[in-house]
Amino acid sequence: MTSSTPRPVRRALDDAALADAEAALREANLRFTRSHPGEHEGRQPVHTVYGGAQLFAADTTPKLGAIALRALDEFAPNAKTLGDALGIAGHPALERLYTRLADKLRGEPVEDYRVDFEDGYGNRPDSEEDHHAGLVARELSRGIRDGSLPAFIGLRVKPLTEELRQRSVRTLDLVLTSLADSGGLPSGWIVTLPKVTVAEQVDYFVAVLRNLERSLGLGDHALTFEVMVETPQIILDSDGRSLLPRLVDAGDGRITGAHFGTYDYTASCNITAAYQRMQHPACEFAKQVMQVAFAGTGIWLSDGSTTVMPVPIHRAAAGQELSREQRAEFRARILAEPRNYIAQPTLTLSAAPCFMNGRIEPRHVDLRPYVLFGEKATIVPGGLTRVALRQGSLVVNSSQGGGSKDTWVLEN
Repeated sequence: MTSSTPRPVRRALDDAALADAEAALREANLRFTRSHPGEHEGRQPVHTVYGGAQLFAADTTPKLGAIALRALDEFAPNAKTLGDALGIAGHPALERLYTRLADKLRGEPVEDYRVDFEDGYGNRPDSEEDHHAGLVARELSRGIRDGSLPAFIGLRVKPLTEELRQRSVRTLDLVLTSLADSGGLPSGWIVTLPKVTVAEQVDYFVAVLRNLERSLGLGDHALTFEVMVETPQIILDSDGRSLLPRLVDAGDGRITGAHFGTYDYTASCNITAAYQRMQHPACEFAKQVMQVAFAGTGIWLSDGSTTVMPVPIHRAAAGQELSREQRAEFRARILAEPRNYIAQPTLTLSAAPCFMNGRIEPRHVDLRPYVLFGEKATIVPGGLTRVALRQGSLVVNSSQGGGSKDTWVLEN
């Protein structure tokens, strides 16, 4: 009869000799786990709407929803019209989709909004930006009280270049301090850091946020931010390395998202406006690098702008319209890639009497006044009036066959 007693197992490894290597591996594994926690829990907004800080009000997003609803009522008042426009007239759930669309515009037209002190605001005198920072904070506080803010909201500050760094941080400080003094930050608060070029900008921004948390009595890591990937140097630096993984380390666990900036990135790659679109191979490469660098980190990724630059494939000659064939080509291109385009109604321009060919005749005009900025804003008593050269035409742009006239204000 065979014995069932297990035989001793012989091992050759010396566990004591591996202690140092095991400790190093354990630390590396834990470090990797900390930096790669997996998918971020919670809801990611489907879009981010940017609006100039000078225009922000507590009811901005409800107003945007009302405008969208009016457009839906005017141009797609029923499911069939919407289905025909989108090429989904035969969709079995078209009526339900239309109802859900209308309900979304009524209840939550904007999921994420960024009060923009960068591209949508421009560079202004310090006194003016200080003033707008105070207004923005007051409107945010009012929005908190009224319940009119979207689920996610925040600021986009200026880049941390040497020229703009102090202004960027000053605006952030003014808004956050005012909010804290008025009762607190909105829920879903986030700050956007644009045009990151070196990892040290993220190091510095983290130090700023820590300082503000201590000074304002906010909790640790109460302030988080997202970075915008808009420069080729952050995708691949001069040594052939991607800086994106370095941002994760420098971010102190505060980076929640990375947004790709289509137009700034393609412009930095010397890609002309007609080809500055999200599907350009240069953009696809950058976004693939972002996916690889941020995989498993819990950092949300966002595509850039979904519309193409407004560079037409056909341009009507002065005083003429596009041919039927040209319009058909436009339509086919829009139907092929509808996500690339937006539409807006044609605005009827005002008309003024103009001296044309020795006669006084009505022409559509577009006045461009000029404003000087200093300690205060001053409107120049004159400007440029763009004028349609053909009676009844709405084409006033000189590059498309319009003309221009100097305009002067003689008296109030």
